[in-house]
Amino acid sequence: MDVFSELLAGLLFSMACNLDTVLLAMGYAAKGIRPPAAGSLIIAAVTTGITWASLALGALGAELLDGGFSHLVGGLVLVGIGAWFLLDCLRRMGKADEEGNTAPPGVWAWVTLAAALAANNAGVGVAAGVSGLSPVLASGCNFAVTLLFLRLGRALGSGALGRFLGKYALPISGVLLIVLGLWEAFF
Repeated sequence: MDVFSELLAGLLFSMACNLDTVLLAMGYAAKGIRPPAAGSLIIAAVTTGITWASLALGALGAELLDGGFSHLVGGLVLVGIGAWFLLDCLRRMGKADEEGNTAPPGVWAWVTLAAALAANNAGVGVAAGVSGLSPVLASGCNFAVTLLFLRLGRALGSGALGRFLGKYALPISGVLLIVLGLWEAFF
């Protein structure tokens, strides 16, 4: 993969994994809660560390497989996860959204929240690692995109675009994962 392709794949991966981060920040902004800079850095660092570990684990697994086959398998798993997200969205249509709890201020609250956000990245990270996505590049993209999406979520707050993203985050994430999976499997 050339540098442009690797960077594009890392950005697609990071954006798909961080849509929930936008939603979290929007929810806090709507409630008047603004995470401190330290809270944002904790979220970015913890999610990036867990994301890197899952990507590295996937890359290790890829070494056991033939190069082309590992890209195909990892890419198709990403397509499957993206399709699952789309199906989950269709399944949830018409159901009321649940109201989340606000985290109490403090370091451990941000660490716990970051771990919950990172759990979302872990499974996708293993599949992306098997497909050949660079753990270092994708983790770097994840750190930057996490910080960017936290700011974006705060800015969107409860506006019209925020409601749109809140309603369609799961299918948008699914489509991004399908595009990434096809890219990794066939390009």
